[in-house]
Amino acid sequence: MRIYAQTPARRSLQVFVDLIALTLIVAVVWAALAVRETIMLLAEPGRKVESSGDSLAEELGNAGDAASNVPFVGGVLKKPLDAAADASSGFADAGVSLQETVSQVANVTTTILITVPVLLVLLLWLPPRLLWIRRSTTLRTLVDAPGGADLLALRALTGPPGALAKLPAPLGGWADAWRNGDERAIADLSVVALRRAGLRP
Repeated sequence: MRIYAQTPARRSLQVFVDLIALTLIVAVVWAALAVRETIMLLAEPGRKVESSGDSLAEELGNAGDAASNVPFVGGVLKKPLDAAADASSGFADAGVSLQETVSQVANVTTTILITVPVLLVLLLWLPPRLLWIRRSTTLRTLVDAPGGADLLALRALTGPPGALAKLPAPLGGWADAWRNGDERAIADLSVVALRRAGLRP
């Protein structure tokens, strides 16, 4: 199986298109990850709220423990401090929730930004490449098959006439030469069909 053409012009074009496709894919992935990093900056307030809430809850809990040691009224003093510590824990939970939401949005956005453009590039790039690989394999198989040269010659006759116009036509024209089984004409037409596909005879 041949991946690239044998003729320089066709091979250069294929390599150029492949490089463009790969560059686009890399650029899309890089841009999507950059967008993700930007979105994740929105999670910074959530981290600060979580840290502040945890610190405040810890300090209020310590204050409540210290207040519980006050004789007679320790239990009364500790209750509001414990309630405030619980409320501070709620702030910390809200910060965690904000971070998780931002992370989910970043992940979904990144997935969409990578998947859609990469699929588009692959749809525009892969089918022609795979079609050429399959076609070149078929043509190369025809070269060695019995009667394959006749089929290649017919392919050259039914294709664009540009390449045939550059060759000196046999007496009666290419079609008559092919119908009459002119081996030289058939060989020349086979070469034209192969070169048209980017293959060497």
